Amino acid sequence: MEKLSPITNKNRIRLFGADIDPLTMVESVQLIFNWIAQKERSCHFVVTPNVDHIVKLQHSTGLQEAYRKASLIVTDGRPVAWAANMLGEHIPEVVTGSDLVPSIFDFAHHHETLIRVYLLGAMPGVAEHAKAVILDRWKFVEVVGTHSPEFGFDKDMEKCKLIVDAVNISQADVLVIGLGAPKQEIWVTQFDPQLSVKVALCVGATIDFIAGEKARPPVWVRKIGMEWMHRMLSEPKRLGKRYFIDLIEFPGIVYHEWRLRRSRI
Repeated sequence: MEKLSPITNKNRIRLFGADIDPLTMVESVQLIFNWIAQKERSCHFVVTPNVDHIVKLQHSTGLQEAYRKASLIVTDGRPVAWAANMLGEHIPEVVTGSDLVPSIFDFAHHHETLIRVYLLGAMPGVAEHAKAVILDRWKFVEVVGTHSPEFGFDKDMEKCKLIVDAVNISQADVLVIGLGAPKQEIWVTQFDPQLSVKVALCVGATIDFIAGEKARPPVWVRKIGMEWMHRMLSEPKRLGKRYFIDLIEFPGIVYHEWRLRRSRI
């Protein structure tokens, strides 16, 4: 692999109870590939906060621990970026998990750098379909394993150990985790000392998107920050309550952050 520019994530912004890295997509991908290029197989895990994450973060101690330990925290949701900018913090670009993964694969393809990937999550058969899509689209991305864990697996230590063993045996460089928040973040926080991958990406429905099982909205919908609305209308029974709670709680979180900052002036 060619030597990359020395991208770092030292200038974190403290916002809404999280330390957010104000990086662009290009900078995020370069940082991840700097980790992949290292010989040491130390798991750097990545989280991508959107409004739902920020709301859950206020109440979930497990998610709070994940955010304290994460190696990279990039802003997934435009409303979060807008709120940050309103509070005087500059988020240069939204880096969604569903865009980050293809961008990593594009980088590997463009630079002819082979990376080994394990897909963990989604419903049975979906990850295998995503594997076929990846192998067809990205020549230098090798999918070395897939697994769709059964519901409640994260409460069974033996099942978790078997998953960790399977990932390690595959010798994957990158673990793509699509278990949903906060399960995926809490799980990788618990097991990252045992994982021999170089990078773990907590990216929600990304495996479904790659496989074509779920459709992302048009680009213009994403640009105006309404992707959440598209997803809610696509899956109202599963997501309706979540987004209703987010709509109620997030403005209060932003207001609390504003008052906290005002008190420091």
